[in-house]
Amino acid sequence: MKVLLLENIHPLAVEVLEARGFEVELRAGSLSEQELLEVLPGVQLLGIRSNTHITQAVLDGAPDLLAIGCFCIGTNQVDLVAAADRGIAVFNAPYSNTRSVVELVIGEIIALARRLTEKTHKMHDGVWDKSANGSHEVRGRTLGIVGYGNIGTQLSNLAEALGLRVIFFDTADRLAHGNAQRMKSLDELLAKADVVSLHVDGRPGNAGFFGPEQFAKMKPRSLFINAARGMVVDNESLREHILSGHIAGAALDVFPVEPKAQGDEFESVLRGLPNVILTPHVGGSTQEAQEEIGYFVAGKLAGFSLEGRTELSVNLPAVLAPQLQAGHRIGFLHVNVPGVLAGVNGVLADAGANVTGQYLSTRGEQGYVVTDTLDPLPADALAKLTQSEHTIWLRTWDA
Repeated sequence: MKVLLLENIHPLAVEVLEARGFEVELRAGSLSEQELLEVLPGVQLLGIRSNTHITQAVLDGAPDLLAIGCFCIGTNQVDLVAAADRGIAVFNAPYSNTRSVVELVIGEIIALARRLTEKTHKMHDGVWDKSANGSHEVRGRTLGIVGYGNIGTQLSNLAEALGLRVIFFDTADRLAHGNAQRMKSLDELLAKADVVSLHVDGRPGNAGFFGPEQFAKMKPRSLFINAARGMVVDNESLREHILSGHIAGAALDVFPVEPKAQGDEFESVLRGLPNVILTPHVGGSTQEAQEEIGYFVAGKLAGFSLEGRTELSVNLPAVLAPQLQAGHRIGFLHVNVPGVLAGVNGVLADAGANVTGQYLSTRGEQGYVVTDTLDPLPADALAKLTQSEHTIWLRTWDA
C-alpha cells in the first residue's frame, strides 16, 4: 500500500509504517485541493496536519483512499461526514501534544505579565531599560480558561501550581480540577479573569466566537491568549483593544489564514504591536509531542488497513478488536439498519464458518462488524455480503 505524508510529519511515522510493509512518501508542505486531486489516485493512506484541507471534492477524486491520519489534535480540516459516507476512516492524536501546548501557554502567561517581549527587543537594539513599570508576578492573579477539555484541564493544574487562581467556562459539563471554579457564563469569566486563554475546538459554530463584544467585557489591562483555532478570534478587534490599552498584551499561536509552507510570508494585523507574542502554530511542535503523534497516528493507520481496527476513529464506528494473531478476519461496514447483523451471521452459519470472535459497533447511520474465523470464508459467502444492499465495504485479512 502507498502512503503519502504531508506537512513535515515526524520521521518516526515513516519508520512505523515502513516496518509494517507500506511504501511511504514524505513531503514538507501542505497541498491545495487541486494538488491533492493530482497526487491522491493510487494512495491508500494519507497523513496531514492542520494546514491541508480534505474536502468532499478531494475525497471524490481519491478512489483508492482508505484512511486519513490527522497528525494533530483537530480534525476540522477534514470533511468527516463525506469521509464516513465513503467508508474512509479518520484518526487523530487527541492527547499526544497536550503537555506541549500547555507549557507554551504557561510560558506566554509569564512572558506577557513581565513584558519580556519588549525587554528583549530593546536589549537587541542596545537599550538598557531596567524598569518594573507594567511588570507583574502571575502569583495571585486569575486565569480564565475558556474550554475545559484535555488541554484546558492540564493547564488548570499547572497554573494552580504557579499560584494562579483558576476559573473556567465550558458549554459541556466538566469536572473541576483542584481548586478551579466553574463560571456560569463566559461573561462572568471575562469580568473576573486577569488572563483569558482560549481552548475551544474548531467546529464551524465557533467561528468568530471571540470578537468585539467579548474583548470589551474583559478586565482593563488583562491579557489574552489563543492557542486553540485561528478562526475563533476577530484579530482586528484584538488589535484595536491592544492599541487602546484595554488589553495589556496577547499571545497567539493560531491564525485564520496561515502560510502553506516553511518560509512563506506571514501576514497579520497583529504584527508590530507592543507586548504581543506571535508564534507559527507551534503549540504542539516539540520533538517529544511530534514523535509521540507520529508513532500514535501511524499505528492507528496501520491497524486499520492491515487488521480492520477502528478504535479511536473520529468518524466511523469504533470497534476495539484484538490484534489478529491467527486465522482470518472479515470487516463489514454497513448501513445501520435492523437485521444486518442477523443477516451476516446467517451467511456465516450457512458457510459453516467457525467464528472465534465477533465485535460490533454502530455510529449514527453506520454499523461495523468485525468477525474472526478459523478458516477463510468461501467466495460465494463473501459475494453475498458484498452484494447486500446495506454494504458500504467488505474487507478480509489473514493473520
